[in-house]
Amino acid sequence: MSAGTYTPRPGGAPLGRMITAQTALETRMLLRNGEQLLLTVIIPTLLLVLFSAVDIVDTGAGESVDFLTPGILALAVMSTAFTGQAIATGFERRYGVLKRLGASPLPRWALMTAKTLAVLVTEVLQVVLLTVIAFALGWSPQGNPFAVLLLLVLGTAAFSGLGLLMAGTLKAEATLAAANLVFLLLLVGGGVIVPLDKFPDAVQSVLGLLPIAALSDGLREVLQHGASMPWGDLGILAVWAVLGLGAAARFFRWE
Repeated sequence: MSAGTYTPRPGGAPLGRMITAQTALETRMLLRNGEQLLLTVIIPTLLLVLFSAVDIVDTGAGESVDFLTPGILALAVMSTAFTGQAIATGFERRYGVLKRLGASPLPRWALMTAKTLAVLVTEVLQVVLLTVIAFALGWSPQGNPFAVLLLLVLGTAAFSGLGLLMAGTLKAEATLAAANLVFLLLLVGGGVIVPLDKFPDAVQSVLGLLPIAALSDGLREVLQHGASMPWGDLGILAVWAVLGLGAAARFFRWE
C-alpha cells in the first residue's frame, strides 16, 4: 500500500530550522521580559542621556557623550550577554526547562547556539538604539568599524561564557543575586562611566584586566581616539572568552 498524503513523518525538523525557531523563541522571551528590558535597554539609555546632559563625572577633555557612548555600548553587551542570560538560563535550569529541551531532538550545543544568536540579535537592537540616541546628543565617532565589530563579538563571547558558567553552576537565586551584584560593581569600576584613571594606580592595573574595562577601553580607543586596532584590549577579551566558554562547557550542569 502506497504512503498517503497524511502519513505521519516522525523525527526532528532539519537542524537549521530547529536552531532558527529556537533563536526566535529565545529572542521573544528576552525582549518581552520586563526585568530584561530594564537591564538591556532602559538602564543603558538613561545612563547615556543623564551623564551626557549633566556633568556629574569628570570625563576629561572633549564632549561627555564621546567618552560615555563607548562605555554604554560595552555596558549594553554585558547586560545582555552576561547578566540577562545568566539570570534567564539559571531559572530555566531550576524549573527543568533545560532538562526537557536537552531531551528533545534539538542538540544541546544547538540550544546554546540559539541562545547566543538571540543575544546577538538583542545586541544589534541595543546598538542601533543607543547609537541613534548618542547621535542626537552630539556624538562624533571615529575609527575602524571592523575593530568595533571585533570588540563587540569578543566581548559577547567573553560575557556569554561567564554568564553560562554562573547559570550552570549556581542555584537560580544565587545567580540572580550574583549577576546583579557583578553588574553594579562593574558599572562603577569597569570604566563605563568613571574613567579608570580616577582610581589609584594599583587598582587601575587590576581593573584594566576585567572584560568590561577591556571592552570599554577598546571601544573608546577606536570610537573616541581613532585607533585602528586595540590589540591589547582584544587580547584580554580573547583570553576571557576562551576561559569563560571553556569553563562553561566543562562545568555546566543541565539539572
